[in-house]
Amino acid sequence: MGGGALLVRMDDLTKLPNNLDRKTGICSAIIETPRGYRNKFDYDPDSNLFKLGGLLPEGMMFPFDFGFIPSTLGEDGDPLDVMVLMDAPAHVGCLMEVRIIGVIEATQTEDGKTESNDRLIGVAVHSYDHEDIRTIEDVNKTLLDQVEAFFISYNKQRGKKFRVNGTGGPKKALAFLKVGMKAHKAKG
Repeated sequence: MGGGALLVRMDDLTKLPNNLDRKTGICSAIIETPRGYRNKFDYDPDSNLFKLGGLLPEGMMFPFDFGFIPSTLGEDGDPLDVMVLMDAPAHVGCLMEVRIIGVIEATQTEDGKTESNDRLIGVAVHSYDHEDIRTIEDVNKTLLDQVEAFFISYNKQRGKKFRVNGTGGPKKALAFLKVGMKAHKAKG
């Protein structure tokens, strides 16, 4: 190569196709914060990088991989959130296939403004420990309670109130996902 610079442009990861298979509930997810991390990473579409968005207090960490479903849009203006059950942590920016098994229905209040901020729950397609989980009802109740408690505590640390309103299985989660896909498409 000569003296010229090679310019490489990575596409906005929020716009990648999510390849949702409506029969199996399998789609693509991008991990922002791996399981066991105290650092909270957020994808920044302007720079196409993952930036440090915050730090959890000592002793608190993400219980599972946390990220988003591309080509979706939630009420908060961001892609739909997903927590992914998997055997070992992924890495920041990992693209993986997940089977959507349910949704934690919740509202989040910040500065007096309340909005829906539901969390999809998925299982990594490449998981041995969770391969038999097909619906959120298959998740151990104690584990699900701990995940919900994590979201409440995590949001409290960030000055927000997170209220769990219930859970739904794969059908409700897929309906929620379809609404998010339609909102993303409408935004263009």
